[in-house]
Amino acid sequence: MPIDTALLGRICEAPGAPGFEKEIRKLVLQELVGLADEITTDNMGNVIALKKGRSSKKSVMAAAHMDEIGFIVTHVDDKGFVRFNPVGGFDAKTLTAQRVLIHGRKDLLGVMGSKPTHIMSPDERNKVPQIKDYFIDTGLPKKEVDKLVAVGDSVTRYSPLMELGECVNVKSLDNRVSVFVLIETLRALKTSKKKPAYDFHAAFTVQEEVGLRGASVAALQAKPDFSFGLDTTIAYDIPGSTPQERCTALGEGAAIKLMDSSVICDYRMVAYMKAVATRNKIKWQPEILAAGGTDTASLQRMVPGGSIAGAVSIPTRHIHQSIESCNKKDIEESIKLLTACVCELDKHDWKF
Repeated sequence: MPIDTALLGRICEAPGAPGFEKEIRKLVLQELVGLADEITTDNMGNVIALKKGRSSKKSVMAAAHMDEIGFIVTHVDDKGFVRFNPVGGFDAKTLTAQRVLIHGRKDLLGVMGSKPTHIMSPDERNKVPQIKDYFIDTGLPKKEVDKLVAVGDSVTRYSPLMELGECVNVKSLDNRVSVFVLIETLRALKTSKKKPAYDFHAAFTVQEEVGLRGASVAALQAKPDFSFGLDTTIAYDIPGSTPQERCTALGEGAAIKLMDSSVICDYRMVAYMKAVATRNKIKWQPEILAAGGTDTASLQRMVPGGSIAGAVSIPTRHIHQSIESCNKKDIEESIKLLTACVCELDKHDWKF
């Protein structure tokens, strides 16, 4: 079944820098109506949707973080230009002339400005740009900017969703595509009338981009026996890449994580996920990410005795840039894989 690109667009376009997830949380709560047996929001702002399973002897959690990389306003100068700090990791060279939204007293559109190349010295042209080299130009004088913008306001990228061939292209697919996958998994469980094997906690977490913070709190509360991180991963399948560098490729299916810099997935879970994918004819590919981590690490560790953890990763090009791209078929396969995985946990031998 084709994915609901209109819903994915709304999810990706909603603002939600780390610590400022209010608007995306509101959208998630709206979409969860009727999809879970219980919905709660904790003190950090994580949303937990509980879908009761065939058995309550064990529990499972899947986590998708709601936050996106963004900025925070630090200063408005005498000309009205806005300075900022990043909240999450950015590839600074991708910011030039990109549109952003400052979320002040009302949303204010601006553009990332920097020194024009025409007046740079040869040395300046050869240097990699830094975040400090940029400012936000709103086109307004200081007195007008001051009416709308204050130090501490959040800033997010502005990029409506477009479909490019087999792909969707929009800001914040990291990690809103996983938010979409988790919502659609709950919808699939409802429409198919399948029950998870065990009580299923669907966690929409906060502040992942600054240290996996929300997932730690969610895992401490739910104490899942089994867990699945949901996040994007690098698809380095572009010109100039080599086979050993690619990590994943668009169009090759959902990725089953083996490890990244923050987690080594439980080999029992990896074997289980591969078996589920094969049994259900779900297209998949292995993922080893040399640098970067996901909520999977918190889910694995922040439980007494640990959780048997794995991850469904969605291959993504241009991660942490002004736009990101995912293949629509890979998103479909990720929904199928997660849905099957939470339903068949009781059919596997989990002994060491």
